[in-house]
Amino acid sequence: MKTFIRQKRTQANLTQEELSEILQVSRQTIISLEKGKYKPSLVLAHKLAQVFDCTIEELFVFEGDENVQ
Repeated sequence: MKTFIRQKRTQANLTQEELSEILQVSRQTIISLEKGKYKPSLVLAHKLAQVFDCTIEELFVFEGDENVQ
């Protein structure tokens, strides 16, 4: 899964630490999300979309076998 979290975060002038505090998750969670190594819950994905004032689809791009066939 590809994410645009890092781009959205830097556009919003937020550090990983600041974003983690807003979302009430660890900084390590933000790092993993930005690297695409962690798939967020629907609740966390929704919170991210709210923070960046965008849709979930604008933050996450599903690739390969993640897509519905």
